[in-house]
Amino acid sequence: MPQTTFSLDWLNQFSDPYAVLGLSVGADEHRVLKRYHAIAKLLHPDSYAHLLDRLSADDLPVELANQIFARLVNPAYQQLKQEKGRAEIMAVLRFRARRLNQEQNLLPQSAIARRLLQTPAPELEIFYEQAVVQLADLQFDPVYQFEPITQQLVEINLVYLHLKMGDPMIRERRTGIVSAPHAVPIQFTPAPAETAEIAVSYAQRHYQRAQQYAKHANWLRAVAELRDALRLEPQKSEYHSFLAKVYLMQNLKGMARVHFRQALKFNPQDPLALEYAAKLKISLDKPNRKSFSHRFADSKFFGLFARRQ
Repeated sequence: MPQTTFSLDWLNQFSDPYAVLGLSVGADEHRVLKRYHAIAKLLHPDSYAHLLDRLSADDLPVELANQIFARLVNPAYQQLKQEKGRAEIMAVLRFRARRLNQEQNLLPQSAIARRLLQTPAPELEIFYEQAVVQLADLQFDPVYQFEPITQQLVEINLVYLHLKMGDPMIRERRTGIVSAPHAVPIQFTPAPAETAEIAVSYAQRHYQRAQQYAKHANWLRAVAELRDALRLEPQKSEYHSFLAKVYLMQNLKGMARVHFRQALKFNPQDPLALEYAAKLKISLDKPNRKSFSHRFADSKFFGLFARRQ
């Protein structure tokens, strides 16, 4: 993946350095440094050595990891490593939360952000810190998940600051542990069928809007709509394949490959993904790897999408 793969518009979507590093907005310099070192280890080329015998050079995530580290992680660390930088970023994020609150009702896209918005005040800090930590655990595993997970982190940071609007300042903590007399574990309860149907309906609307934007070559708006659709239906192959094509129209070949592969994982007969597989040299006979959705369900984070008992 060449340096030009990441356009300025794509990079600007990740202007919250706390989200880029997988940190809560209350992280102090010690947590910033610790997380930075952890990410550096995760994105090191040696982390992908086990893939060398299975993937072609074009498919290796090494270049993607290098680009994310150089163009997003490093700048985020430089912004947050000093107190002055953290204060400036906090002012910017608070301004965004305030403006969002003034311009429209806050309607989070991700399930975890909606849960945070409904969390009672006494449990807010615990839920928020747990959500950030557990999202961060998935943020670079694999590196292709950086984009959707970071978008969720951006959103929950804004929701948290919206809920803390009346507080004069956010106290920094050396750890993400929040003391509380009764910490209530977050557990999973299946959503009602009606909720699932509503989610599908909204996802389809996002998809249709994306198609309209694409007709007018408004690629950034099309990407935004497709991301929203995938938050609601992450295993819909046509959403992945169309997002891949939109990325390809912006010459983002690395991101296009990622989503074409996802489309073929969920539907090996996806016509759009098959059309471009040969052009992008995407192998169709690689060994099946456990999908992100299955690993996601196995992880402790799955409980974040539920109501407390």
